[in-house]
Formats: sequence, C-alpha cells, structure tokens
Amino acid sequence: QVQVVESGGGLVQPGGSLRLSCVVSGFRVGQHAIGWFRQATGKEREPVSCITDDVSTYYSDSVKGRFTISRDNAKSTVYLQMNSLKLEDPAVYYCAAAALPNLWGSRWSTQKSYDYWGQGTQVTVSA
Repeated sequence: QVQVVESGGGLVQPGGSLRLSCVVSGFRVGQHAIGWFRQATGKEREPVSCITDDVSTYYSDSVKGRFTISRDNAKSTVYLQMNSLKLEDPAVYYCAAAALPNLWGSRWSTQKSYDYWGQGTQVTVSA
C-alpha cells in the first residue's frame, strides 16, 4: 500500500525559506514521478513542481527560480526547498505520487496524472 506523508510546513516571514518533505512508502520514489501541488483558501489546487525518475524537474512559472525540488532515494523522500517566499505563496501544499516513472509534456501539472496523495501541510507567509 502506497502512503504519502508531507511535513515541514509552518509560518515564515516574507523573504524567508521553508523546506517541505514528502515521504513515500510502498514504492521507490526514484522510479516514479513525484509532484507538489498547492491550494490556497478559496482557490483551485495548482501545480507547483515535479521530479521524474530520470531527475527531470518541472516548475510552475510562479515559483520558478525560488523553489527547488529534489529527491533522496535512500530515504524515499522528495523535498521542496522554498526560498524567497512571498505573500502569495501561502497554501496547503500537497505531495502526490504517480504510478508512472515520467510525466511528459504538461502531464506533470495535471492532478489526474497522480495516483496517490498526501494530506497536505500548511504554509503561512506573514509579516
């Protein structure tokens, strides 16, 4: 049984940093595409980033250059390093795992491409 568990959320000031962790059990993260999505209050869930089996990475335009996705296969963990956080970044951040190793083209940004989801971790940015 595949389980996805996020952690690392919290309160940070604008310009600050947080690192989210996503532990996936039940399969090897190095052999699957793992993505991050976020959902702000009153808004649709939106894609943030993805890392595939061949370590290709994808980012939404809103976080490109500020967020970095990485993976530790030995720990079965995917990280999202978030720097230069802005007032528009607060949301519940969800980690999602795909049964497929790679998500070509725009598939990485589509929720239905992912098969397993975590419960989310809250990120708050406030002065």
